[in-house]
Amino acid sequence: MIANLVALAAEEEQNPLIPAGPELLVGTIAFAIVFFFFWKKLLPNINKVLEERRAAIEGGIEEADAMKVEAQSVLEQYKAQLAEARHEAARLRQEAQEQGAQLIADMRAEGQRQREEIIAAGHSQLEADRKAASQALRQDVGKLATDLAGKLVGESLEDHARQSRVIDRFLDELEEKAEATR
Repeated sequence: MIANLVALAAEEEQNPLIPAGPELLVGTIAFAIVFFFFWKKLLPNINKVLEERRAAIEGGIEEADAMKVEAQSVLEQYKAQLAEARHEAARLRQEAQEQGAQLIADMRAEGQRQREEIIAAGHSQLEADRKAASQALRQDVGKLATDLAGKLVGESLEDHARQSRVIDRFLDELEEKAEATR
């Protein structure tokens, strides 16, 4: 058996890297058929799909860049509106404080004016009451004095004009003494 193998090996002294002629021809034809099939049918489809993917990826990147720019623009607008709203709120708060201070000042002035009116009305009422009390007191004192003088003298002092003069003189003298002691 070994002898058979050696004999076979001696017959086939061919290079294993180079195939036999018919095998080489069949392999070349099969390769050409497969290459032609790939070149005509599959390669255009593969290139078309790759081109579509490349276009989609580039379009997505461009769209993402556009959206990023738009988002940045919206963010800047938002920040500007926020700053403007803060400024407006500060301005309104300042105006409200100024109006409040003015309102307080107006209310104080009105209160002061009303207080002065009340005091003036009180003083005039007191003066009127004092005059009325003085008048009533003069009449009562005059009546009592004439009654007392009439009882002392023993005759009626009903002369009204004389009564008034006597009473007025008497009360004036009392007032002068009161003022002198002050």
